[in-house]
Amino acid sequence: MDATVVIVSWNTREILRDCLQSVFGQTKDIAFEVIVVDNHSQDGSVEMVRKTFPQARVIANTTNRGFAAANNQGIDIAEGRYVLLLNSDTVVLDGAIQKIVAFADARPEAGVFGCRVLNSDRTLQPTCFMYPSLLNMFLSSTYLYKLFPRNRFFGRERMTWWDRSDEREVEVVTGCFIMVRRKAIDQVGLLDENFFMYGEETDWCWRFNRAGWKVLFTPESKIIHIGGQSSRIIKHEMHLQIRASILLFLRKHRSRFVYHVSVLFVSLFYLIRLPYWLLVALLVPNCHKEGWQTAKVYGKAVRKLISGGWTALEYNRRESQSQ
Repeated sequence: MDATVVIVSWNTREILRDCLQSVFGQTKDIAFEVIVVDNHSQDGSVEMVRKTFPQARVIANTTNRGFAAANNQGIDIAEGRYVLLLNSDTVVLDGAIQKIVAFADARPEAGVFGCRVLNSDRTLQPTCFMYPSLLNMFLSSTYLYKLFPRNRFFGRERMTWWDRSDEREVEVVTGCFIMVRRKAIDQVGLLDENFFMYGEETDWCWRFNRAGWKVLFTPESKIIHIGGQSSRIIKHEMHLQIRASILLFLRKHRSRFVYHVSVLFVSLFYLIRLPYWLLVALLVPNCHKEGWQTAKVYGKAVRKLISGGWTALEYNRRESQSQ
């Protein structure tokens, strides 16, 4: 078996259908299998997969176990030389899977591989980024990368200056399409399930790199990524989830000093934006509900972060139990 494609789904039946059609329709000349891990969807996703794609293996969870834990379920039973974690809100283009398998076969020193990702209108979706650090947290919190996207310093974390048109070694491959050599997984281990959603690929790439495996990007393989379909359902909580996962990574891999200063950065991020959303809630009639919801979430984050009553790990565990 050349490749195992693991797709985690949560209430994304129709786009999951499109994803699976593209995987089976576009993947030729390699031996591959598809494993769909459903996190207790309520929209008939499991029934659709079993009826429409009987060649796919299905794991139907009775609770939402989170992205990392669900992927681990698929990895555990994967038989491929490579394991591809593929988001359900993606469409595989032009033989992307067999192309990246061939790319990986020619580079035995690498353990992790990413591809060129496009938006629905075929414009570039910037993927791959740097590890979280104090400097990168500061630049992210200030949004300076949006003001100076072509600047290599201000755009360093998200690599906004790079057009993703060439092969290169990177620090982190974005989790919507991340292929990993089975031999590397056996050495490094599975995804850290403390990352309920977001950040798990950053932690994984760090661990592979520290074990001596390169992380490579190639523009030859391409997919479309719609983006955020599951998280859109609970948008505000997922915004906190992203920040909590970054802090969890910093607490796990950086010093206590870096972690606590990063908590301060995140607190300032929410604190500075809180008055704006309160004004939106009070003064903009069409945005009244969104303003109050956002202000409430930002206020909760600031209160918990400043008081020290909310750590990233506690947040991820709490969310994994409540979803």
